[in-house]
Amino acid sequence: MSLDGPWRFGFDNEMKFRTPRDVSDWPLTINVPFAPESALSGIGDTGFHRACWYQREFNLPDDWRGSRILLHFGAVDWQARVWVNDLKVCEHQGGHTPFSADITFALAAGPLQHIAVWAEDDPHDLEKPRGKQDWLLEPHGIWYPRTTGIWQTVWLECVSATYIQNIRWTPNLEHWDIGFDAYVVGSQPEGTSVSVCLHCQNRLLAEDTYYVTAGEVHRRIGLSDPGIDDFRNEMLWSPEHPTLIDAEIKLLRDGEVIDEIISYTALRSIGVQSERILLNGRPYSLRLVLDQGYWPDSLMTAPDAKALRRDVELAKAMGFNGVRKHQKIEDPRYMYWADVLGLMVCTEMPSTYRFTHKAISRLLAEWIEVIERDISHPCVLIWVPFNESWDVPDLPSLSASQDAVQAFYHLTRSFDQTRLVIGNDGWESSATDIIGIHDYDADPDHIRARYGPGVKLQDFFDRRWTGGRILTLDGHPHRGQPVLLSEFGGVAFIRPDDERYNQGLGDIRIDDPEEFRKQIHAIIEVVRCTAMLSGFCYTQFADTFQEANGLLFSDRTPKIALEDIANAVRGEPHEQP
Repeated sequence: MSLDGPWRFGFDNEMKFRTPRDVSDWPLTINVPFAPESALSGIGDTGFHRACWYQREFNLPDDWRGSRILLHFGAVDWQARVWVNDLKVCEHQGGHTPFSADITFALAAGPLQHIAVWAEDDPHDLEKPRGKQDWLLEPHGIWYPRTTGIWQTVWLECVSATYIQNIRWTPNLEHWDIGFDAYVVGSQPEGTSVSVCLHCQNRLLAEDTYYVTAGEVHRRIGLSDPGIDDFRNEMLWSPEHPTLIDAEIKLLRDGEVIDEIISYTALRSIGVQSERILLNGRPYSLRLVLDQGYWPDSLMTAPDAKALRRDVELAKAMGFNGVRKHQKIEDPRYMYWADVLGLMVCTEMPSTYRFTHKAISRLLAEWIEVIERDISHPCVLIWVPFNESWDVPDLPSLSASQDAVQAFYHLTRSFDQTRLVIGNDGWESSATDIIGIHDYDADPDHIRARYGPGVKLQDFFDRRWTGGRILTLDGHPHRGQPVLLSEFGGVAFIRPDDERYNQGLGDIRIDDPEEFRKQIHAIIEVVRCTAMLSGFCYTQFADTFQEANGLLFSDRTPKIALEDIANAVRGEPHEQP
């Protein structure tokens, strides 16, 4: 049952209320899940607010009585406490990750139930993961309006007294099997079991039943290897052929189904070899676009569910095979469409802007929740815990910062050995599977001279880069990792009648569509044809507030024809007829 829609709302800038009973006045109505800073929330207040309160009622359906009732939050920025009928049911820290509560014990006898949420999000706190959210009153530079409170969907779920709380899929292409983990909550007498049925393209792949032991199931499901390459390739997930394996999971007690889940997984592998990235064991060139996931009227929240699918479709229509979600953990429904439609995703942790024990502790706790949320998505290609040394200052000289990057890299690898990890994207690399470089020189001749065939690798890595940065730290030389131009472009197309769009990251600003087209083709072609690079990530998908360097305007209208962008990205003929 969705709880999105109107909630009573009020700011609490002085932090004077401790419980819902203390709130005597609800002066505003907010449209959940939109943040109060956004226009679609119905409030549109972008000022500094330390905390806020939400309150609403719902009627419990009669046929839900006697079952467990779970309350889910997609994301609340940054700290939340939740009450049901004035009983506190949970609290959570972390503005980008989901949390849930079993609220059965707090339900009232009648149908009417009351929910209240307190959200605290100090706008000046630089020790929490905040990504691109500005700490100044007005957006400046490359930072954008803040997001406070509930910004992803809220919903109720009715489950049985014993239910499957979580599952995890781990494909292994080498052994042609899929790891399956299930975690069961509630009483589990002897004979409680989980059945798994896998189908792909109307073919039954596996049907097995496993006993639940200590609330868990951990199995590797072996699949029949089709042997012939044509059949093997049909089974593999890629952006070009996003084949999914459908799964039906049932929780059984004495043969009776007491819980059921419809899920999916996929067979695919990501790796590196001989300075190249491999997808499913074969060299694969990454054609990524940097996507910040903001909308003008709704900020980090998609204006509607269709917008999430549309963004995936637009990235593919422009010829990209993946996105780098920059400084944002995207809505899970975007990840779903990336799985279904075939778009790789690089997941990057939103940064803090201080380096303290508290900041690293908060970052670590939330990063683990990010991995746990998205680890089963076939689309996830790369994990990126740090970007441009933002959280870890003075990397070349400060050993504590170096230790943090290496710790996050190895921790991420310990959680997930099936994907690649970029320890610190942009420069100053140490522990990493890919050397990520950020270079916003928009002159194609400069790019060719910097990365072209006449450049020796040793000279390349010894050179100083943006702001005097080095690509690899002392003691961490290039060890054959693939090189990815993970941010470049930044060409700003400015509409003459729109004074807001006045900033790009590159040096070139254009107000003529044909000149913009030529510049995009020229710079992408040079990068695409450079043998040193295993791929690229163009900045950026869409204009984002004061940044005008998108291939699309902020409303997702293309600046030039989508087909023309795709021709440049894929290397197809691009001259206008």
